[in-house]
Amino acid sequence: MRANSFLIYNRAMPEFHALVPAAGYGARMGHELPKQYLPLAGQPLIFHALNTLCASPEIATVFVVLAPDDALFHTYEWPHFGDKLQPLYCGGATRAESVANGLLASELEPDDWVLVHDAARPCLTQAHVARLIAELRDDEVGGILAVPVADTLKRADDQGRIARTEDRAGLWQAQTPQMFRAGLLAQALRQCGNVTDEASAIEALGLRPRLVLGESTNFKVTYPQDLLLAELLLGQKGK
Repeated sequence: MRANSFLIYNRAMPEFHALVPAAGYGARMGHELPKQYLPLAGQPLIFHALNTLCASPEIATVFVVLAPDDALFHTYEWPHFGDKLQPLYCGGATRAESVANGLLASELEPDDWVLVHDAARPCLTQAHVARLIAELRDDEVGGILAVPVADTLKRADDQGRIARTEDRAGLWQAQTPQMFRAGLLAQALRQCGNVTDEASAIEALGLRPRLVLGESTNFKVTYPQDLLLAELLLGQKGK
C-alpha cells in the first residue's frame, strides 16, 4: 500500500523539523532527576541530542515535548540554539502520546518531514542526520535509522533459562531519528497509538518504512553504566 493512499502531499517545498519527546522519567536509571536532565559531559543529557539537531542546516525547527509540569527545562541555558529550539509543554503519559501531542501543537504542514529523536540518544551525529534525510527525502513512506543485529539472540523461558536460539537473519535494531511526513505520522498515531516507536504505528497502516543504516554509537542511554560509555564517545566526538 502506498503512502499517498492515505494523504495527498504537496511535494514542492516540504520542510524538515525535529521532534524530541522528553516528558518521561526514566525509572531504570534509579535517579531522582528525570533521565533527560542527568549530567553528561558538563551538560544535561538532553542537551547533546538538541545540539546536534539544532546544528543541522536542513532542520528548520527542533520541538522538544516536555511534561506540562516540567520545572527544570527553563533552569538551563540554551542561548546558542536561538528560536530554532521550541519547547512544547504538552507531553503525555506515553511516548506515543507525547509525539502525537507535539505534532498537534507544532502545527506543521501535513507534507513536512518530522524527525522524531530520543532525548536519551546523546551520541547522534551530523552524519547520521544527513544520511537519514538524504536517503528518505524522496521516499513515499519514510523510515528510520537502524543497525543489523550482530549478537546471538536467546529466547528465555519463565525460569530464566534459554528456551531457544533465535535466527537473527534479517533482524535490525531500531534507532532514532525516525523520519515520516507529519500528516501521515499524526494519522498513524491516531489509529494505533499504543506503540513504542513511530515506525510501528506506520507499519500498522500497512506501510513499510525504509531501514537506513546507522551506527552502534547512536545508542540509547537506559542504565547508569550507559552514561560512562556516552561520555567516552562524546569525548572522542569533540576531538
